[in-house]
Amino acid sequence: MNIIDSSAWLEFFIGGKNAGTYKEVIKQTDKLVIPTIILYEVYKKITVEKDEETALKYVGNMKNAKIADLDTHLAILAASISKEHKLAMADSIILATAQKYGATLWTQDADFKGLPDVKYFPKQ
Repeated sequence: MNIIDSSAWLEFFIGGKNAGTYKEVIKQTDKLVIPTIILYEVYKKITVEKDEETALKYVGNMKNAKIADLDTHLAILAASISKEHKLAMADSIILATAQKYGATLWTQDADFKGLPDVKYFPKQ
């Protein structure tokens, strides 16, 4: 299983230099988990930088994968991860979701650099 972090989704959608890094993983929707917090972050960023229609289109494409809702167990796990790794709330929810599903996290977010089961690619 894989999780594409918000930063990587945005890179993919804009066709940035690292977009190809995520393309094959994104195409394998049967092995892709998307925490709802990532839907939130991607939608918000695209509405700010482009428009609501574009944001809805992109989020609609993302929903072809398994969507992981935040539940009680995941919230508590995320809080523990936040405390242990000094991560912000959204990042800790994303990492907790990756752990819950045994997923590899693909990201450009330096806050995840060096953490287990994370594939970090610096933004170019």
